[in-house]
Amino acid sequence: MNDEDYMRAALEQARAAGAADEVPVGAVVVCGGEIVGRGFNQPIGRHDPTAHAEIMALRDAAAHLGNYRLPGCELYVTLEPCAMCSGAIMHARIARVVFGARDPKTGVAGSVLDLFAEPRLNHHATIEGGLLADECGRMLSSFFAARRGRTLVA
Repeated sequence: MNDEDYMRAALEQARAAGAADEVPVGAVVVCGGEIVGRGFNQPIGRHDPTAHAEIMALRDAAAHLGNYRLPGCELYVTLEPCAMCSGAIMHARIARVVFGARDPKTGVAGSVLDLFAEPRLNHHATIEGGLLADECGRMLSSFFAARRGRTLVA
């Protein structure tokens, strides 16, 4: 499998989020070429503000590998991580983050801030953005357009 295949697996997770009426963001954690963690946005359904896709995938990977540290692992996520998720990524020691669409409102992998480039922090993952960005962005745009349509009708 390659980066695009892993991002497509993250997009599958994003579709699951959308089907649950959550913001369609999905993530997978890859270690040694194998997907070891999957997650999608679930803060509404779980009544948990920390249940972002990245956090759910990190939790799944940590349980699968039996360690809260995930050195050498890669995270693929359909949307640029927020500050909370970036902190968790750093604490987990993820080696590489690949994201799809940029988040101009809360993204901290270069859009609003770049926490991963902050030299005072003790862990720095390699960041690559824009993989399948159009597809990832369309899924989010369609979700919010449909939500606005429902709001106007209701």
